[in-house]
Amino acid sequence: MTTTASAARGPGAGQGSYILDDQIGFILRQVSQRHAAIFASGIGEQDLTATQWAVLAKLLERGPCSQNRLGRRTAMDAATIKGVVDRLGKRGLIETRPDPEDGRRLEVALSPAGQALAERMVLNALRITEETLAPLDEAERTTLIALLRRLS
Repeated sequence: MTTTASAARGPGAGQGSYILDDQIGFILRQVSQRHAAIFASGIGEQDLTATQWAVLAKLLERGPCSQNRLGRRTAMDAATIKGVVDRLGKRGLIETRPDPEDGRRLEVALSPAGQALAERMVLNALRITEETLAPLDEAERTTLIALLRRLS
């Protein structure tokens, strides 16, 4: 009788088989779904998506920048960042203006309302991170973040 983990998983679980539950993509998707649910319940601002929060948080952290640079800083492609900037602009949370270094480009900045909202949301965002990482001790958290950064 075989007692290996793969044998315990059922038929077809021998050497070289593909077990979905053991695949990094599947595990990352499950973790991402859990984090998204925690984010949605914990951000405290209705209709604020994770990508919108990323833009607000990055502008709060780094200040105004071009839309292109903002997309790179938040790991969003050109189409995604444009949509996020447009939606946040319609909500009055960000402003665009000519870039002082290059008048052909637009600079994206927090509006006063966006600045106030981002500052208010920081504590919620920190709680979301804490809840996401709650199953891990401090050393495990540090290791996980370091390993994920190496994969990104």
